[in-house]
Amino acid sequence: MIEGNPMPISRMILKRSAVLVLDMQEKLLPQIHEKDRLIEQVGRMVDGANALDVALLVTEQYRKGLGETVEPIKSKLAAAKCNHEKMLFSALIPEVLAKLRELEVTQVVVCGIETHICVLQTCMDLIEKGFETAVVVDAVSSRRPLDKEVGLMRMQQIGIVPVTVESILLEWVKEAGTASFKSILPVIKGL
Repeated sequence: MIEGNPMPISRMILKRSAVLVLDMQEKLLPQIHEKDRLIEQVGRMVDGANALDVALLVTEQYRKGLGETVEPIKSKLAAAKCNHEKMLFSALIPEVLAKLRELEVTQVVVCGIETHICVLQTCMDLIEKGFETAVVVDAVSSRRPLDKEVGLMRMQQIGIVPVTVESILLEWVKEAGTASFKSILPVIKGL
């Protein structure tokens, strides 16, 4: 992997990918725009990653002040490869970067909150470290819709690929009728 801005992603590859879930916490979520839909979509992203055995990594921003990851997401993250508290807005703290490198991941799919702060800064850092990076646009949010919109625009301008829960899961699977496809079918039907 070469540090710096990588070539644009042509395809997300299942075996090269990890999902990074940011800051889906008890005291932060009540202020988030369309929080119930967000919790549902992040839950589906996690379910899909679990079904396909994609590495999951989790961060929580200042756990003492903002609480832990909310249910039902927390229980779905039992297989997460790491769960770290952070004070930086970016989730690409040394422990997360080390875990991504240990897993030999080259592509990272990001979801969580807030789009224009932690998600954006995480994606910027991932790109700078040479990771191909995608943001799950229907599994991120902010307190204000405008902040989400501007955060997503900024990410796209710097090479972060926008995906949806359904599009990334089906891109990873590639083909209907396979065992992988059948494993994510309940997630897709729930969308």
